[in-house]
Amino acid sequence: MQIKKLVIEDETAIGSMIKFALESEGYQVTLTENGRDAQDALSRELPELKLVDWMLPGTSGIELIRGFRRQAATLRTPIIMVTAKTGEEDLLSGLEAGADDYITKPFSTRELLARINALLRRAEAFDDGEGTLEMGDIILDPASHELTISGQSVTPGPTEYRLLKFLMQHPDRVYSRGQLLDYVWGENVYIEERTVDVHILRLRKLLRKHGVDNLLQTVRGSGYRFSTRPKE
Repeated sequence: MQIKKLVIEDETAIGSMIKFALESEGYQVTLTENGRDAQDALSRELPELKLVDWMLPGTSGIELIRGFRRQAATLRTPIIMVTAKTGEEDLLSGLEAGADDYITKPFSTRELLARINALLRRAEAFDDGEGTLEMGDIILDPASHELTISGQSVTPGPTEYRLLKFLMQHPDRVYSRGQLLDYVWGENVYIEERTVDVHILRLRKLLRKHGVDNLLQTVRGSGYRFSTRPKE
């Protein structure tokens, strides 16, 4: 079965290049040029991955991604933001909006395909039927992909879910940013270490709403850990 992709890109030449490259790899691609057409496409069929341009007519790519993360049907779909913006603040804004990865123009189709394949591999690797994980008031069930905190259902973003799952699988152990990139994002991916900090911050904000952010601990000079022990 072909893996379906939704590409939202208003520059015709770039959109056509992406579509051709993905279809050459056997992917099924729907190409749209704005948010309205993208929503129409989603109403007909849900893709396994989205590529979203930042600068779109009408609704921006940032606004679209935020909307996708608020909808149950598209909450966990991997998203790559495609943009000409190269500043660090732009990168952080894209990730904080809910993008899983970020690629800047101009880019090669080889790099784009590597990012797509890495994102799909790690999404598949974490979509398994392992036993339920429990720590304090947090219960994560990989089989049903459900997270509850103090009995309340919680819906993290896809990267935050994978990050939380990995840390809960290895309690009390400290992981550096580089190690988390390798284990959670996958080896040989084109992602900078500060990306880890952004997703840790988003996960911590989610946990703080339920009063359990003390479990996600920063170990100065070393990295992060998930632990019920008091922070050192």
